[in-house]
Amino acid sequence: MLADKAVSARNALADTVIISPSLVYQQDADSKGVLAASSSSGTATNSVHSIDEKDGISSVEKGHYSDWEGYEDEILPDKLQGRFMRNLRFQLLNIYRRLFGVVFVTNMTIFIVTIAKGGSDAKNLGLIVVADLFCAVLIRQDYVINAIFTVFCSVPPSWPLFIRRLCARVYSLGGIHSGCAVSGVCWFVYFTAQSTLELLNGGKCSVATVVMAYCILVLLLVIVALAYPKFRVIAHDTFEKVHRFLGWTVVALVWCLIILLTNDYRPRGQKLGRALTESAPFWLVVVLTISIILPWLRLRKYPVRSEVLSKHAVRLHFDYGVSPVPGSFSRISDTPLFEWHSFATMAEPDKKGYYSMVVSRAGDWTKKIIENPPSEIWIRGIATCGALRIVPLFRRVILVATGSGIGPIAPHVFAQSVPFRLLWTGPNVRETFGDNLVDAILKAAPDTIIYDTRKHGRPDMVKLSYKLAREFEAEAVCIISNEKLTKKVVYGLMSRGVPAFGAIWDS
Repeated sequence: MLADKAVSARNALADTVIISPSLVYQQDADSKGVLAASSSSGTATNSVHSIDEKDGISSVEKGHYSDWEGYEDEILPDKLQGRFMRNLRFQLLNIYRRLFGVVFVTNMTIFIVTIAKGGSDAKNLGLIVVADLFCAVLIRQDYVINAIFTVFCSVPPSWPLFIRRLCARVYSLGGIHSGCAVSGVCWFVYFTAQSTLELLNGGKCSVATVVMAYCILVLLLVIVALAYPKFRVIAHDTFEKVHRFLGWTVVALVWCLIILLTNDYRPRGQKLGRALTESAPFWLVVVLTISIILPWLRLRKYPVRSEVLSKHAVRLHFDYGVSPVPGSFSRISDTPLFEWHSFATMAEPDKKGYYSMVVSRAGDWTKKIIENPPSEIWIRGIATCGALRIVPLFRRVILVATGSGIGPIAPHVFAQSVPFRLLWTGPNVRETFGDNLVDAILKAAPDTIIYDTRKHGRPDMVKLSYKLAREFEAEAVCIISNEKLTKKVVYGLMSRGVPAFGAIWDS
């Protein structure tokens, strides 16, 4: 098998080289470096590279032409399904939208059946509304996310691939969040109408309850409207602020509504406190509120050592006793009430209680952090699992990073948890990300393929990724890149039968 030959060759190599003028870096028996390779992981665990004192470039990066030259001429196999079916399966009805659809259709089915049977009173409708909002909030809670990822990513590699492929889509759970949120708003429209009718017909709902319902409804409609994907991309900072502050306001008003509604429906002679403790919506809102507050209780301002890598990137080093699992991210901010940014955590196995993150220039905030590196920064909550937490589900993996996408991928390179091959593309990565990070990557994975887009232009990532996956006999390809390229590569590979995974930009 090609993969077995590759592993055997890697173990036998005494030297390392990476191709240069062609397109990639790859180890070769004619180089001058020294490599001690792992005999079982499929990736090297240790290496020593000679450094040219004149230009500071590792011998690994000088290389020569190799088998990777001319990969553009390789003909990709035909896509497995017709255009309609593959677009339906991999784009229109991706796992995120399927989860959204299941939640929303289920809710709307119950909604229609309820109306068909003559409707329900405001009390029961209020319970359904709170249940939907409860699920929408809880599925986004750090501890809940980590627990779900831990369960799904604990599936052993010996299980059938189709099960592991499905489990690997766990990062699409945001579909449950949006499905419950939109459904909850629909139910709340019904609740508001029903409470209004009860008030007008002399029912149990009071004026205060109805007024509170309309206030909440307006806020919910604004939140849902501004969460529309296109607006979220155009004005993400505005979306986050609205989501946060209006969301908090809604929770406070829901507390008022639950108390008012419970008071309206409590039996004569029963105390309000007793009625609340016997009310399911009350306890759901209690848990919901705790889940929102909990990350803020862990808000801390930590010292940080900033390592400016270039005018395009800075690496932030933290040493406060936390070693995040590979595939996690942390939220950082210099103005904790208004603006938060998530970055992948890079833990290293030989450094307990330490991790770092790479911040690349992508807007005004990152530009500020790079040009004025902080000595302290706010961190909220705990390190939370992200898309690449799924890597250990597979026996052999191709890791693909473009530019700063190396940040989320580097922890898996350092951890060596599964056999992998790394493809890293970008404009002169050593100049952009510095010697320390590049040398650490090459030391952990000497067979890394680095494609310099400044010298060679942008590669056909679908072809290159497919070639690597085929020759390495990988079970999956995981990519971290910009949204457009990620979707292109994932679709291009999935439609040809290669499991591919990448971020989905659902937050």
